[in-house]
Amino acid sequence: MAEYTLSAEPTHSVWNRDLAPRLTIDSSDTVHFHCTDASGGQVHPGMTAEEFTAIDRTRIHALTGPVAIHGAEPGDVLEVDILEVRHLGWGWTSIITGLGFLKERFTQPYLFHWQLEGEVSHSLAPAIVPLRPFCGVMGVAPPEPGEFRTRPPGAFGGNMDVRDLSTGAKLYLPIFNAGALFSCGDAHAAQGDGEVCINGIECPSEATLRFRLHKGKSIPAPILEAPPRRAHPEGEWIVVESHPDAATAARNATSRIIDLIASHWGILPEHAYILCSVAMDLRLSQVVNEPMVTVAAALPKSILPARSLF
Repeated sequence: MAEYTLSAEPTHSVWNRDLAPRLTIDSSDTVHFHCTDASGGQVHPGMTAEEFTAIDRTRIHALTGPVAIHGAEPGDVLEVDILEVRHLGWGWTSIITGLGFLKERFTQPYLFHWQLEGEVSHSLAPAIVPLRPFCGVMGVAPPEPGEFRTRPPGAFGGNMDVRDLSTGAKLYLPIFNAGALFSCGDAHAAQGDGEVCINGIECPSEATLRFRLHKGKSIPAPILEAPPRRAHPEGEWIVVESHPDAATAARNATSRIIDLIASHWGILPEHAYILCSVAMDLRLSQVVNEPMVTVAAALPKSILPARSLF
């Protein structure tokens, strides 16, 4: 169970299964990731909106990785224990012409700078914004050959922007390539479900992640165990689906969590469907990573006996 540190540079801003790994580790090892902000270090405190419009957008997301895991093969599952995600004291949020959920209403570029004070920010007074840092992008290399921009998420994870991927969570990803080739970045100090203006609080970060390999335990798309929160002190089971159509993503997520309940708790699918109708939350995790919408189907752990996924 070794520990490694991976610097932010050099980053990558595309998914490509042919990228050479920057680090190769064993199952149960821990990696301390240093991550730039989503701009790849181009945004700085005091930058103007005019300056922001001139940044190189091919560098957006600026991921740290890839990390290869010895013995990982297609059909396995990669478990990512999120031991800590920490912001570094500052961040930014933008409005970008032509992007965002209300792009027809908010057409002018705007850039807001945040000072991050431990667990809150007072920058947007009189609001006091609670902070819960997480990596907006966490994923393995996709199955298809070639280079792909990082904005659309998929079955491999990627730009899911699921805010429950914070300290204490566990993420399970299907593996499509030898070594898995995991990368992360695009940290947000805070984000609402939907990420409606196109950004959370984008920030440089440090993420400490422990990796475990589950051989021959395939899943179709990401599953996560959310950490305890006030509303759900025992945490939640969350199934994540992305699709260009939000209703299709929601149906797929609901169907998958029904399968999860039936397979791990021995409940009839009909009973699992009923349980979802009375206890499951469907959340729009992000509605701005065009063309994909990401839906999280969440079920409180407290309503079922404790189980391990693998």
